Amino acid sequence: MDSSTQRRALVMMMQHHGDVLLSSPVVSTLALAGYQVDALVFEDTKPMIAGHPDLDQLYGIVRHGRRQHGVWGWLKAEWQLLRTLRSRNYNLVVHLTKRRRGAWLSRLLRPEVSVASDQLRDRFWRKSFTHLYHDLPWSRHMVEVHLDALRRIGIRPNDATHRMCLTVDEASRTSAHVMLAQHGLKPGEYIQVHPTSRWMYKAWPAERMAVVINALTAAGEKVLLTAAKEPQEMAMIEAIKARLERPVVDLSGQITLKQLGALIADAKLWLGLDSAPMHMASALGTPCVALFGPSVDGKWAPWKVPSRMVANTNYPCRPCNREGCGDGQVSDCLVNLPEKVVLDALRSLADEVGKPLALA
Repeated sequence: MDSSTQRRALVMMMQHHGDVLLSSPVVSTLALAGYQVDALVFEDTKPMIAGHPDLDQLYGIVRHGRRQHGVWGWLKAEWQLLRTLRSRNYNLVVHLTKRRRGAWLSRLLRPEVSVASDQLRDRFWRKSFTHLYHDLPWSRHMVEVHLDALRRIGIRPNDATHRMCLTVDEASRTSAHVMLAQHGLKPGEYIQVHPTSRWMYKAWPAERMAVVINALTAAGEKVLLTAAKEPQEMAMIEAIKARLERPVVDLSGQITLKQLGALIADAKLWLGLDSAPMHMASALGTPCVALFGPSVDGKWAPWKVPSRMVANTNYPCRPCNREGCGDGQVSDCLVNLPEKVVLDALRSLADEVGKPLALA
């Protein structure tokens, strides 16, 4: 296509890491429709979509710009970003969150077509976009909800563009392999356990996770622990390790997001929570067992990968979408989720993908 007539689209996903990855099919679908696609995300989430083969330019904004750079530094950065974006002359703007910044940018960039969720209904929001799409709150997976933004304007995805895309660069893959070798592990021979989340009300108790890991190592399985370097996540890892009966490899707090992706890609199974690493496992095709508490499983489930979703069926109140029971940061449905249910899910999934476990 002649660059002088190239249609350009900007996809805005200013949210968390997993959300950015879940929006990657939007980029693929727009590229297939003939658009040159740029993306605007928070700076810390850029690794989740950097390297996407259908992405032309990737722009990042600091999540708390005024706090980090002061008012004048923040205003300067915002003005520079606006000038850069306006120079791209977008024909289409797709805004995938409810952040007001997206509405302002849509007005300032003046694309021919702009689309956003209809969840906000005030006049300013409605008049900021040419089209609004319906964001079903419970029953539809987030990948499909994001793609509904394109369906609203007549662009339909196909089977190939439905898949999430996470690219792991060769340097990250190589360094991850070096770390594995240093601990006596080879790609494809370990089960990766990521027992933490940004929101710890999604976490399973350390003592229960330790029971499952002990069962895996007793069966001769090699286990790799990973987590972010946040204090609450590292505390969870230490609480789990204190209850383990046999050694495991622990790379928690020592790896980048891309290295985490490389380790997930090389795991024979992944076990963890409803979190960004679960979506990474989906994108990379690694079979996964995901524990769900308050979150809506149908909306956030592993996507197009062999998987098991584990939830406590004894709590009719779930999914409640709250931050723990009574928003108290502790979820009873997870606290009381039996270890046997998780072990059964691991056994079943391993059998399905031809990697049986010798669990007692």
